[in-house]
Amino acid sequence: MTDPLADVVALLQPSLPFSKQASGAGSWWIDVPVTGDPLFCVILEGSAFLSLPEQAPVELRENDFILVPTSREFAMSSLDDRAPKGQTVVTMLEDETRHGDPEGPTNVRMLAGRLSFGSPDAGLLLALLPDVIHVRGLKRIATLVQLLRNEAQDHRAAREMVLERLLEVLLIEALRAASDSAAPPGLIRGLADARLASAIRCIHGNPRHGWTVAELARAASLSRSVFFDRFRREVGLTPMEYLLSWRMALARNMLRRQGGSVKEVADTVGYGSASSFSVAFTRFVGVPPVQFARMDAVGEG
Repeated sequence: MTDPLADVVALLQPSLPFSKQASGAGSWWIDVPVTGDPLFCVILEGSAFLSLPEQAPVELRENDFILVPTSREFAMSSLDDRAPKGQTVVTMLEDETRHGDPEGPTNVRMLAGRLSFGSPDAGLLLALLPDVIHVRGLKRIATLVQLLRNEAQDHRAAREMVLERLLEVLLIEALRAASDSAAPPGLIRGLADARLASAIRCIHGNPRHGWTVAELARAASLSRSVFFDRFRREVGLTPMEYLLSWRMALARNMLRRQGGSVKEVADTVGYGSASSFSVAFTRFVGVPPVQFARMDAVGEG
């Protein structure tokens, strides 16, 4: 059976360009600016506050994992009320970055880093995920992050392949843990709904099929109107918008990585002719498929 969550993570093509170990002591505050890349942090020991704009601070504890899939501002700080707003003293120690008192006892130790996604559809795929994913106290995620860091530091054979697989497992674990009704509209919430998940699996399992709302509603064992409203509310897109988005994500990935002809790609993603696919692709992406493939090949060269 097809797994939409694994499909999305595989298409994202994650890599780990940067990670570091950091600690805090005394009163400290870190402003994390918009970087353009997804960010993650795992609390190895101690605790800290995570502050997001217009939200109450969230206390992070040992083994808590934070993933910010889309770039946004946030801050981290010590738990005490004296933590100053804005950047505090940063000291480079032998094996970590210290925030706050460079000689005092630590009140938190964490591993943080940024991810990079190779997919040309990363923005589209990330839009289907929550703005912030917070996984509470799942030790295997902390272990995965530590394995990632160790692998990134050791230049051993097949390093890139191991990193890619570890990142995929980490993202799947984090997203599975976030699959609850508290998640914002998107793929996670859609998959948490057993009825909608059946329809989403149909789309991923056979994207070339000419799916209709009525067919997908039957797969979900819901009336057409109830299914349509529920899908739009939970996923944030109409069923046909999601189908189109997924087909275009697959098409761009094929054009980018496999070098298939336009007709082959059109057939794979459910278009009866190369011309009808080209029209849809151009409307969605902004350039014809042949030009997209050529531009991407030039970019990689």
